[in-house]
Amino acid sequence: MTLWDYALGAWRRPAVEAACLDLQTLHGQCAPLFLWRLWTLAEGRPVDDSTLKAAVAAARTWESAVIGPLRSARRALKETSPGIPDEARIALRDQVRAAELAAERILLDALDALTRAPGGHQAEPLPALTKLAAAWGAPAPADALKRLLAAAL
Repeated sequence: MTLWDYALGAWRRPAVEAACLDLQTLHGQCAPLFLWRLWTLAEGRPVDDSTLKAAVAAARTWESAVIGPLRSARRALKETSPGIPDEARIALRDQVRAAELAAERILLDALDALTRAPGGHQAEPLPALTKLAAAWGAPAPADALKRLLAAAL
């Protein structure tokens, strides 16, 4: 299964979406990066330290330059703006949401390309997510990671 297909399927589960958004909003984590790591765990794809480092670097760069600004614009467009018709604002918000999703897909495709084929040593899920959170640079509580694992695997 491709990473994109996995991510779409996982995101459709309300508990996965909620857990990812909590990790992103409350704990400064990168939701697409967690979806990538969950996919590697589900597929039995090994992630060594150099792959993890490359994945985090790619995600950090793309998140900072593209996804983050799009997310900020989408969130700003939730609010009404004096003199701007709601219909136009909502239509623009939908376009920005589509661009944000396209940017996330580009990131997931890049992460997919970094990842080795299934096989080899199978990582323990909770330590793998804990290591990912630490590599991203912001701690994530074990209970938040456990909720994500319970919803996804």
